[in-house]
Amino acid sequence: MSKEVQNRVDALRKYMLSNGLSAFIVVSSDAHSSEYVADCWKSREWLTGFDGSAGTAVITLADACLWTDSRYWLAAEQSLQGTGITLMKDGLQGTPSITEWLCRNLEQGSVVGVDGTVCSIAEVEEWLNELSVAGLSLEARHTPFDTIWEDRPSVPTHKAFVMPQETSGESVTDKLQRLRAELAEFGAEGMLVTMLDEVAWLTNLRGNDVDYNPVTVAYLLVTASEATLFILPEKLTPQVRAHLADAAVSTAGYNDVWQALATYSGKTLLVQPTRCNAAVMEYLNQQCTPIYGNSPVAAMKAVKNSVEIAGFRQAMLAEGIAMVKLLHWLQPAVEKGGVTELDVDRKLTAFRSEDSRFAGLSFATIAAYGANAAIVHYEPTEESNATLQPQGFLLLDCGGQYTCGTTDVTRTIPLGPLTDEEKRDYTLVLRGHISLAMAHFPQGTCGTQLDVLARQWLWQNGENYLHGTGHGVGHFLNVHEGPHQIRMNNMPAPLLPGVTVTNEPGLYKAGRHGIRIENTMLVNHCETTEFGDYCSMEPLTLCPIDKTAIIPELLGGEATAYLNEYHKKVYEALSPHLSGDVLEFLEKACSAL
Repeated sequence: MSKEVQNRVDALRKYMLSNGLSAFIVVSSDAHSSEYVADCWKSREWLTGFDGSAGTAVITLADACLWTDSRYWLAAEQSLQGTGITLMKDGLQGTPSITEWLCRNLEQGSVVGVDGTVCSIAEVEEWLNELSVAGLSLEARHTPFDTIWEDRPSVPTHKAFVMPQETSGESVTDKLQRLRAELAEFGAEGMLVTMLDEVAWLTNLRGNDVDYNPVTVAYLLVTASEATLFILPEKLTPQVRAHLADAAVSTAGYNDVWQALATYSGKTLLVQPTRCNAAVMEYLNQQCTPIYGNSPVAAMKAVKNSVEIAGFRQAMLAEGIAMVKLLHWLQPAVEKGGVTELDVDRKLTAFRSEDSRFAGLSFATIAAYGANAAIVHYEPTEESNATLQPQGFLLLDCGGQYTCGTTDVTRTIPLGPLTDEEKRDYTLVLRGHISLAMAHFPQGTCGTQLDVLARQWLWQNGENYLHGTGHGVGHFLNVHEGPHQIRMNNMPAPLLPGVTVTNEPGLYKAGRHGIRIENTMLVNHCETTEFGDYCSMEPLTLCPIDKTAIIPELLGGEATAYLNEYHKKVYEALSPHLSGDVLEFLEKACSAL
C-alpha cells in the first residue's frame, strides 16, 4: 500500500506542476458538507491510505502531511508508515495549523490549490485570508482527482424513494411555500439547497447513497416561482417523478446545476457560507448578489410536526424492544465467555431487524468495553475487538434508522463487580442526565444556557467531558441534526416545542473506564405564566437505565423519583410487546429504586 500511496502522491504532484501549484489541500468532505460521504468523494482516503473519517492532507512539491485529531493518531501512524506522509497531530500543543505550516514552507508568491466543490465557502475564504499574510494565494477551481484517480467510483446511482405525506406529515408544496416566505424575509429571490438532509426533507424523498443517513445525492434550486431538483436521472423511479411533478418540482441532471447557476436570472441568492461549497461562487452569475445567511431549512425541519413526533414514538418503541432483548441476553452470554464488542453490535442489529421498519444503523455502533470506553469516539474493529469480561462497564452508544423515525441511545452497562470509583462516576453522570431532563425553561432558551445542568455535579468534583451534551436528531434523516445543540460553546439556536435533542453527559478516564447515558428528548410547551411560555423535555427513548451501579445517597431523592417515573413509563410502553424471561427481566430492570 505504501508504494501505491507514493505513486498517487506523485500523480498529484505532476498535476500541481502542470497547473502552477506549489501545494494542494485535500479535505475529507463531499460536495454537500456531509458528515458521512459516498466513496466517490473519499479522495483523501484514496490518496493517503488513511481511512479515518476526519483528516486533511496537504501535499507540496517536496513534502506531504496529514492533519487529524486525537481519535485517529494511532490508526494514522500505522496507515502512513512507509508512505512518506508525516502525521500532524491536530489539537496537540505545538502542532501548526495547515495555513501556518504552508506559510512557513512555501515561498512568497506560491499558489495553493483546493477542490472548491468539496470545501465550503467559509473554509476557502478563511484559508485565503490566512495565506495572503505570507504572500500566498489560493485557487479553488482545481479538480485533480477527476483525472489522476483511476477507477474512481461514480456518484451513487441508488434509486430515490418517496416518504409519503402520511409519514412526513407535510406536503412538498407546503414546505416550499414556507421556504419561499423565509427567503422573502431574507430579501433573497432564490436559494440553492446543498445539504442532502435538507434536500430530502423539502422534497419528501429518501435514499441509500450515504452510510447511515437515508439521503439521495442532489441539489435543489428554489426561487419564488420554480423549484428544480438536480439529480442523476437513473435515480428517478416513475413514482418519484410523479411525486415531484405533483409538487411542481422539475428535474435536471446532477451536474446541470453549474449551468443553472451561471444562467441564474435572479438578482439575489441566499448562500450559507459554512455549508455551501465554494464552487457555487465560481459558477454563480456575476450579475447576482449572494446573500450570506443560515439556511432557513435547518430550523424548519428541526421542529417536528405531530406526524413526525408520532413516528419518533413508534421508532423508539421498536428500538426499546430490541434494546431490552439485547440487555436480557448480554450478561448471561458474557458469563459464559467469548462475547466480543462486535458480537454486541451484531446481536443488537439482529434484534432490530425483527421489526420490518428497520432500515439500518443511524451511525456506527460504539460498543466499548472497559478502557476502550474512555476513547470517546471509539468504534470496535477486528483489530481492537475486546472480549467482554464479567466485570466493569460496557458503554453501548447505538442508533437505528426506521422508516418512521431515527433513534440514538447510550447505556453504560455493568457486566459484573464494579469499583467504588466506577459507581461514583456512574452516579454523577446519571445525576447530570436527570438534572437536564428535569429542566423547565423559557421558550427560546438555547442549549448553551442549559448545558451546565448536566455538568454541574462533575464540575463540583473537578471533572468534565469535552464533547457536547446534546444534538438534534432528524426524522428518518441524519442522526446529527442542527441548528440547535446543547454544549458549552455558544450555540444560539433556540430549543422550541417540537424539537428533538439528545441528553448525553459522560465522563472518561483514560486507561480505566468511560461512562455515558443518553436519551433522545422532545421539547414540549409545558405552561404559560405571566412571564411567558415555558418548556420542558420529555424522554422519547424507552430503555431501562441500569440501577445496580447507582449510589442512592449520591443520586439524591429528586433524581431518584424522576428515575422511578421514567422506568414506570418504559415498563408500561414495552411490557405489552414482551413475554417470558424477557418480560421478567424488564420488570426487574424497571422496578423502583
